[in-house]
Amino acid sequence: MLSSQLTASLAHEEQKLLACIHCGLCLEACPTYVITGDENDGPRGRLYLMRAVGEGRLASDSLAFERHIDRCLGCRACEQVCPAGVEYGQLLEAARGELFTSGKTRGFSYGLLRLLLKHVWLHTARLKFAFRMARLFRDAGFARVLLKTRIARLFSSQFEFGLALLASSAPKLGNTGNRSNPERRVEKAAEKDAARKHTMLFEGCVGDGLFARVNHATRRVLEANGFAVETPTKQVCCGALHAHAGDLEGARILARRNIEAFSSDEQSPIVTNAGGCGAMLASYGHLLGDDEAFAEPASRFSGRVRDVSQQLETVEILRTDSAPNVSERRVTYDASCHLLHGQHAGEAPLKIVGLIPGLNFARLEGSERCCGGAGIYNLLEPDLSRSVLEEKLQNIQATGAKVLATGNPGCQMQIGAGAILSGMDLTVCHPVELLDEAYARAGIYDTGWSSEKQ
Repeated sequence: MLSSQLTASLAHEEQKLLACIHCGLCLEACPTYVITGDENDGPRGRLYLMRAVGEGRLASDSLAFERHIDRCLGCRACEQVCPAGVEYGQLLEAARGELFTSGKTRGFSYGLLRLLLKHVWLHTARLKFAFRMARLFRDAGFARVLLKTRIARLFSSQFEFGLALLASSAPKLGNTGNRSNPERRVEKAAEKDAARKHTMLFEGCVGDGLFARVNHATRRVLEANGFAVETPTKQVCCGALHAHAGDLEGARILARRNIEAFSSDEQSPIVTNAGGCGAMLASYGHLLGDDEAFAEPASRFSGRVRDVSQQLETVEILRTDSAPNVSERRVTYDASCHLLHGQHAGEAPLKIVGLIPGLNFARLEGSERCCGGAGIYNLLEPDLSRSVLEEKLQNIQATGAKVLATGNPGCQMQIGAGAILSGMDLTVCHPVELLDEAYARAGIYDTGWSSEKQ
C-alpha cells in the first residue's frame, strides 16, 4: 500500500514506478550521481527510495528520503536514456509533494521558499512589485557594487550567488531593449499577408519581471516572420517553481488561471521563450488529469505549447545578410534541460542560430547536461549546484566563446552568475535576441531602439 500523500500522488503512477528495470543506464546521464557517486543520488536509487516509502519500508520523513529527493536537479536527462520509458519527472514531483505536505521543517531556505510560493507567487500584484524592486536594485548597480567590493560574501555564499544571479539578468547585447514604438515595420511580403498566423505569447513571471527584452524580441521576430502575436493580459506564473518544490496544489491553481487566460482561441499555438515554462505548460494535462472541470481543457492547452524556435520551424524563416554586434566574437549554445527533455526541442534553437550570418560558432561539449540552475536549486542546494556549474563553465571556456546563447532565463542567470563570480568574459543571451538584433541591423524593423531595460 502506498502511504499518506504518496498514495494519492503516485496511485496513478504506480506502473511507471515499477517500470524501472534497474539497468543503470540513467546513472551516467545524472549530473548529481556523476559528482557524488552515490547510488541514492541517481534516478535508480531515488526510485528505490520512492518505492520503499510507498511500501512502508521507509518512513516518508526519513532523512535519506528527504536528502536524496531534494538533491535531484529534476533535469530529466534520465528519461532520454531510459529504455523502459520511466517518466521520472512526474514521479519526482509526486515524491516532493509528499515532502511538501509533510510539514516537516527542512531548514531556513526551504521555509522561505514555502512562504514566497504561497504569499508572493500566487498573488500577481505582489509578484510584479517584487520584480520591480529587484529591477531597480539591479539597474541602479547595487548588485554589481556589492559583488565587486566582496561585501556580499561577508553575508554568505548563497547571498553572494543570489546577487550574481540578479546582476546576470541585466541586458548584455548592444542593441537589445524595449523599442519605444509599439508598431513594427516588417518585410513587405509579411505585411501584405492577409492570413497572418495567430499565436499567443506566454511571457512568464521571471521573463516579464527580469527579461522583458526577450519577450519583446520574441514578438518582433515572430511578427517579422508572418505571425500575429497576442499576449493575454490575465496570464500568470506557469507554476514550475511550485511543482518542483512539491506544492502541487499551488501549481494547479496557477495552471487553471492560465488555461482560462488562453481560452479565447483554443486553435492558436501558445509560444514560449523559456524552456522551464514551456515544459511546465506542456505538463498541465498530467497535472490536472484528475480535475473533472479542467482535465480536457488542460490536455488541449498542453498540446498547443511551442517554444519560439519550434514555432519558427513551421515557416520559412526570414533571412538577413546583417550580423548582430557580437558577430566578431565566438558564439556557443547551451541547451536548456527542460527545453531539450521537456519540450523535445533539441535542434530547433540551433537552426535559429544557424540562420544568423557572420557568427563564429563553436559547438559546446556537454551542451545537453544541466548547468545546475534548476529553478532555485542553486540557492537551496548550493554545493551540488556549484559543482555541476563548474563543469559547464570549464566546457564553455574550452570553446573559446565570448557569447553563449541559451533558451531559458534560469539557465541564462545560472551561467551568467558563474561567469561573473569566476571573472569570465562571457555574454549570455537568448538565441532569439541574436536573430532580433540581426533583423534590426538589417532594417527589417523601424528605428527607435530605446534604452529601457529588463
